[in-house]
Amino acid sequence: MPVNIPHDLPARAVLEAENIFVMSDERASHQDIRPLRIAILNLMPLKIATETQLLRMLGSTPLQVEVTLLHMASHESRNTPPEHLRAFYATWDDIQQDYFDGLIITGAPIEKLQFEDVDYWPEMVKILDWSREHVYSTLHICWGAQAALYHQYGVDKFELPAKTFGVFDHQVLKPTAKLVAGFDERFAAPHSRHTDVRVEDVEATGKIDVLAVSEEAGPFLFATPDGRQIFVMGHPEYDRDTLEREYRRDIDAGMQIEPPKHYFPDDDPAKQPVIRWRGHGSLLYANWLNYCVYQETPFDPSTITREQ
Repeated sequence: MPVNIPHDLPARAVLEAENIFVMSDERASHQDIRPLRIAILNLMPLKIATETQLLRMLGSTPLQVEVTLLHMASHESRNTPPEHLRAFYATWDDIQQDYFDGLIITGAPIEKLQFEDVDYWPEMVKILDWSREHVYSTLHICWGAQAALYHQYGVDKFELPAKTFGVFDHQVLKPTAKLVAGFDERFAAPHSRHTDVRVEDVEATGKIDVLAVSEEAGPFLFATPDGRQIFVMGHPEYDRDTLEREYRRDIDAGMQIEPPKHYFPDDDPAKQPVIRWRGHGSLLYANWLNYCVYQETPFDPSTITREQ
C-alpha cells in the first residue's frame, strides 16, 4: 500500500522510479480507510535526502501512511532551500494540538555537543514531552535516540575514541520481540556516529529491552516492552552512497578519517558499495508500523493516553 505525500515533493520522483507505491491526497481521499498518521521530525542538514530515505522505508509496507514533515522553528537550516521548508514542512507550533499514530525523530550531526548546548534543545524537550501524550509510538534514530534516552530516562552519551563508521554485523538478542520478527539471527546495518550509550546504562533503567547489538559497533536497537518507544542507534535507511558521501566530504575538508569499515568491496574506496542492509531496514520499519503502531493505536488518535 502507498505512502501519501505531496505531489511536488522531490522524493516522489525518486520513489516512483524505484517502484515504491506513492499516491496523492486526492486519490487517498477516495479510499474508505483511515491511514496511519506519521510525523517525521527531520533534524538532518540535507533534509531532502533524509526524507526520501525514510519515505522509502515507510512506502515498502502494506499500510497506507499519511506523512507530516516537521522541522525545528528555533533553528535555521542552511542546507535545505527555504522554499522547500515553506512548501512541505510544518513546525511543532503548527501541529502541537494534533495527534499522531507514529513519530520518527531523525539523527543530527551534533553529537559532540552537550544536549543543553544544542540551540534547539528547549524545543526538542517540548517535542519529546508532547510526544508522550500525542503520539502512540515514537521511533528515534541515532542522535534522536540519544536525546530521548537522556531526557526521558537519564541515560547519558559518551564520546568514542574514534568514529563508529561503516556497515557492521549485528546479533538479535531477543528473537521473540515483534520488532525483530522475521530477522535473520545476524544482519548488517550502517552506523555513523562519534558518541554512544552504554548497554548497561540502558538496562539499568529497568524499562527498556536490548534487542540487537554489534560486537564491533555496539548497540543497535532498544525498545520499551509496550513498543511505544523505539531507539535505533544505526541508519538502516541509508542509501548506497550515503557513507561514501560522508567519507568524501571529510576527506575534502582535510580531516584524517579511515574509510567506512566493511562498506567498500575489498575495502577499496574506488569500488562501488553494495547495499546489504536494506532488506532488514525495510523489515524493521514494517514491523514498527504493523506491531507497534497499526495493531495498537486507537482508531481515534485523540484518545491516545500518556505512556507510563
